[in-house]
Amino acid sequence: MKDRISITMLDGGIADVRLIRADKMNALDAAMWSALIEAIDELKAKPGLRVVVLSGEGRAFCAGLDLTSLSAERDPGASSAGGTLSERTRGVCNNPQYAAWGWRELPVPVIAAVHGVAFGAGSQIMAAADIRIVHPDTRIAIMEMRWGLVPDVAGMALWRTQVADDVLRELVYTNREFNGSEAKALGLATHVSDDPLAKAMDLARVIADKNPHAIRGAKRLCNMLANATDPEILQAESDEQVKVIRTPNQMEAVMAGMEKRRPNFVD
Repeated sequence: MKDRISITMLDGGIADVRLIRADKMNALDAAMWSALIEAIDELKAKPGLRVVVLSGEGRAFCAGLDLTSLSAERDPGASSAGGTLSERTRGVCNNPQYAAWGWRELPVPVIAAVHGVAFGAGSQIMAAADIRIVHPDTRIAIMEMRWGLVPDVAGMALWRTQVADDVLRELVYTNREFNGSEAKALGLATHVSDDPLAKAMDLARVIADKNPHAIRGAKRLCNMLANATDPEILQAESDEQVKVIRTPNQMEAVMAGMEKRRPNFVD
């Protein structure tokens, strides 16, 4: 993993996660797929984690699939990430889907800081973040149709909550390129910034100063919105509130606010 992705723990439980195959614009070869999966699993098990900032080093966030790995495949059902596309090797996902969807399964918020390009699978990994901060000139495309393929890195499950149905269809069918400013207008980006990583880190510090148990509960609630019924969401709201109300961390949030100081939470 260490030659493809770095994980640096910062103060406050912030994980600075970076794709580091800069010479290839962080394109996804077999080693990068494996590194993404390993990084997600490592973060799931990391104690004290509060928030993740995901970015790419060099000129790009992620240029998508390394086409040399595609041309090397002989079995049409094989995946460059290992296994086959039909196998559910990671819960509801196959391996490449988990490289994106797994960020949604992390119990803490994930903030993507996106610059340069986010093509194909890169745009789908970007979509998996809870919050997406992009440079206005970032080049983005749902690229698969260019190669005669369909999006298959969990993008369809993620984009459906972010953009209108007809807009998504147009972007998928045409594989047209758009920039970060348009991504914000369409709903595919949360914020536009000339320094996405700095803004992501600022936001991460704000989130890291919130009750970590309430943040995790809020993410579980947000993850339900695409599929749950209204009664299921209403019940889940109550269940999550019961888990945090009158707990030491919740009382600490109240006291810190009243005393105008930084809270001291216990994981």
